[in-house]
Amino acid sequence: MIKLTSRPIESLIIQKKEELQGVIDYPDVKLSSIIREIGFKCDLCAKCCTAEFNDHVFLLDTDAARIKQIAPDALIPAPYYEFCDREGRFYVSGYALKSRPDGSCIFLEQGRCSIYSQRLTICRIYPYMLHREADEDGNMDWRQISGLNEHGCYHTVVEDGQCRQIAEETKEYEIAFLEQEIGFLEAVDVHFGENKLRHVQGIYDKQMRHFQNGGVIEVLVYYDGGFDKNLIRISDYVSGSV
Repeated sequence: MIKLTSRPIESLIIQKKEELQGVIDYPDVKLSSIIREIGFKCDLCAKCCTAEFNDHVFLLDTDAARIKQIAPDALIPAPYYEFCDREGRFYVSGYALKSRPDGSCIFLEQGRCSIYSQRLTICRIYPYMLHREADEDGNMDWRQISGLNEHGCYHTVVEDGQCRQIAEETKEYEIAFLEQEIGFLEAVDVHFGENKLRHVQGIYDKQMRHFQNGGVIEVLVYYDGGFDKNLIRISDYVSGSV
């Protein structure tokens, strides 16, 4: 998620492009070595498929296209909208999955993934990642593993070939994610420029209060190079809500 900021969108684009180059340049051998050292093995606990451990499932465009074919009603604009214009329209960089009332993934059934053979990219590489974020002391550094020691088994043997494959897939995901973020920012920049719009924090806050109180909002979701219009209520984020 891109945090709202007073800096121009152009600065955010530069920032994301620098991070993208950092991912591209990150040594495959180093990431493979970290994966081997961690030795993660899934123990089928399904904790990673719940909001308690993972706030939401963000979808790359390729994954969103797959869900549009499998279960289009499972799609929802990703939360934490990045921008809001003076007309009260929100903008977000992609789709996410709805959850069940208990916070579990909409595709989790009896502790197992019901679309496992077609599971999403983030689910295939989890718990691995490769992006920069602040540590508990505020220092920016690369983070490669999510939820360490919160679930799964560690210090198991992972073959060298599998380590290299996981590292390659992880980098491919992070590159695709950043490219989608950059595409989103560039599209918003063009859209705002052409329509003489800008992000207005006061309207963002007002509309969020309206949304949290059950009101309808308009969210423009960046998808396939353009924007999908969505009219949603907060209850739409949970499958089966009325």
